[in-house]
Amino acid sequence: MPLLSPAQTKHPKVQKRRIRGNAKGGSELAFGNFAIQVLQRGRITAAQLEAARIAINRHLKRKGKMWMRVYPQKPITKKPAETRMGKGKGSVEYWVAVVKPGVILFEVTGVSLAVAQEAMALAAGKLPVHCRFLNQEALNQRF
Repeated sequence: MPLLSPAQTKHPKVQKRRIRGNAKGGSELAFGNFAIQVLQRGRITAAQLEAARIAINRHLKRKGKMWMRVYPQKPITKKPAETRMGKGKGSVEYWVAVVKPGVILFEVTGVSLAVAQEAMALAAGKLPVHCRFLNQEALNQRF
């Protein structure tokens, strides 16, 4: 199965840019009762997202429902090894999702708290950024 990538883009190659600030949107629970939220800024590759998604689905064993809230939309280019300088930008190697602190990556509903925590812990282990587990009931009790 091919990794996640957009069907088409306006610009085939983009500049790297710096990741600054916190999440403007996508930081609230919208679909499920449990979620993992990013605590660091960074880039998550399509392969890492797919590994985390598979880890969650395998642990849930087709019970409950899972939502993936981010998608790799930024192309990362790379020039071939032992290539001289110049001759333009390299070809697209892989795709990444740029995340800022506060963004929710995955949401789950329809399973118990223990099962959701374990599934999210497995997924967080596949990711290059620190994450925390969110619980809808705990959020409601706090406010």
